[in-house]
Amino acid sequence: MVKKIEKDALSFILEVSKSTAPREFAGLLRAEKDTIVEVLFLPGTTSSEVSAVLHLYMLPNMRIAGTVHSHPTSMREPSQADLQLFARTGNCHIIVGAPYTTNSWTCYDKNGTPRKLEVV
Repeated sequence: MVKKIEKDALSFILEVSKSTAPREFAGLLRAEKDTIVEVLFLPGTTSSEVSAVLHLYMLPNMRIAGTVHSHPTSMREPSQADLQLFARTGNCHIIVGAPYTTNSWTCYDKNGTPRKLEVV
């Protein structure tokens, strides 16, 4: 079970979120053992100011820990669409909200319940 995220991976997530705002971005989280180490981008992912769509049929043949996406506002609660995605892919889902700082992200489990993720 994923319990940690590398500081560099989180910094990357925050920078991509900030640089793509006000458009959302979305990616997949790859972990080694219990630590998220990388964000993967799927070909064909589309984004706008109200959503980002991952085309999971493009999922590589590898274990995915979960998903990450940004919200253009400070609201980080998962939507119904987010919860549907969470249920399909992994058990660690990060939502980043404006202003995209180290204090503006939340990790959720596959049911949408907030969970702790240690930065290492």
